Parts: sequence; structure tokens; C-alpha cells
Amino acid sequence: MVNRAHYPSLAGKRVVVSGGASGIGEGIVEGFVAQGAAVAFVDVQQAESEALVARHANAEVPPIFRHCDITDVEGYMATLQEMIAEIGGCDVLVNNAASDDRHSLDEVTPAYWDDRMAVNLKHQFFAAKIAVPEMKKAGGGSIVNLGSISWHLGLPDLAIYQTAKAAIEGLTRSLARELGRDNIRVNSILPGNVQTPRQMRWYTPEGEAEIVAAQCLDGRIQPVDIAAMALFLASDDARFCTAHNYWVDAGWR
Repeated sequence: MVNRAHYPSLAGKRVVVSGGASGIGEGIVEGFVAQGAAVAFVDVQQAESEALVARHANAEVPPIFRHCDITDVEGYMATLQEMIAEIGGCDVLVNNAASDDRHSLDEVTPAYWDDRMAVNLKHQFFAAKIAVPEMKKAGGGSIVNLGSISWHLGLPDLAIYQTAKAAIEGLTRSLARELGRDNIRVNSILPGNVQTPRQMRWYTPEGEAEIVAAQCLDGRIQPVDIAAMALFLASDDARFCTAHNYWVDAGWR
């Protein structure tokens, strides 16, 4: 059992997470709840979200959930405003929601391109647009964008996904420069291959073994490992960390 860090500066922080029902997002929600933060998250998975909220009903500050399709950007922005009002502001925004559906070049249509960009990139910018005024009111904040190792490796059948994830790194650096004088820090986390139910759809045991063999470290990365980095980047301990990528990939190259 790993002893996890506790960050006193996260207690009472107002945290918004997209795609918080399962996988990495679930780990992030649970991590912030354990720190005593007020967490609000969105997802399209109703049952999984309700189960997550129920599991933490007795937490110091129970999380709240809103069903929301992030590809409906206008609706998502309105939902964010409602959740932020309910928890009293926003100190931390974690842009986690994404979908790494596989696709070949021949399968891609203009409509599919737009849909994948909406799922993987567009919502991050507009969520920040809603959160930033609240962070300015609070005297600062932290935005954590979830990128991906995938485009650095050039993996097959993920051209649009990898294009979006590459753009997130540019978005991160741009926002960090624009918002830094307001004491708002912006960073990206680049996960390696995290063992989640969704990822298990894509890999056989042999495929998993190949991933581990390509890592510097043995073992499979878990959602809690990504959450650990998100907690650090949101905390005051990371007060001079901004505009950069933080890899949690077990040295996968």
C-alpha cells in the first residue's frame, strides 16, 4: 500500500473536473475529495457518476455531479457556471474528458473530425474561459489539462486524437503566458498507458506485456498515479510550476 501525500492547501478548494465518472477522471475526483476539496464533476455516464457520488456521501465535502455532454459547448459552459455557483467558485479546473477511439484515415469524415476535436480539445478552452474569471476573483488558481504520450510515440490509428492532444500542449503554454500575472498556473499531465476498463478494451495480455516491456519501470500505471500528479499541480507546493508538461508514463519510449 502506497502512502499518499496530503496537501493542506487543497482543503476547501473548489475543484471542477470533466469526465469524472470513471478511469483517470474517477481517480482525480476521489483524490481531491480525500484532500477535503469541494469537487464538482461532469460526465455522460449517469450510473457510474451516481455510484461515485454515493461512495463518497460521507466525505468531509461530498462531490456533486451533473450529467453533461461536453461536445455541446454552450450547454457545457452553462453547466459549469451552475456548478461553480453551487460550490462557491473555482480554484482548480481539471480538463480530463477525452475519447481515444481508434480510426483509420479512410474512415475520417469532416463531421467525425469536428466531433473528435469537440471531445478532445475544444471543451478544454471553453471550460478555462468560464473558470478563469472565478480564479481571478480568488486571487489565483490552477488549470490542469490532460494530454497524452500517444502523439509523442506516434501510435497508429489515432491521428485525430493525437492531433488534439498535441494541440493541448500548445494551449497550455499559451494560457500559462496569458494568465500568469493573475497568479493562474496552467500545466499539462501526459499519462502513459493507464490501466482502466476502457483501455483494457484495446489490449490483449500480450499487448499489455509489450507496453510494460517498453517502459523503464515494471507494472501498470493506475488512475491514482495520474491523480497524484494532478493533486500536486493544484496545490501550493507547485506554486512556481506552470507552462509545462508533467509525464506519468513509467518511462515509456
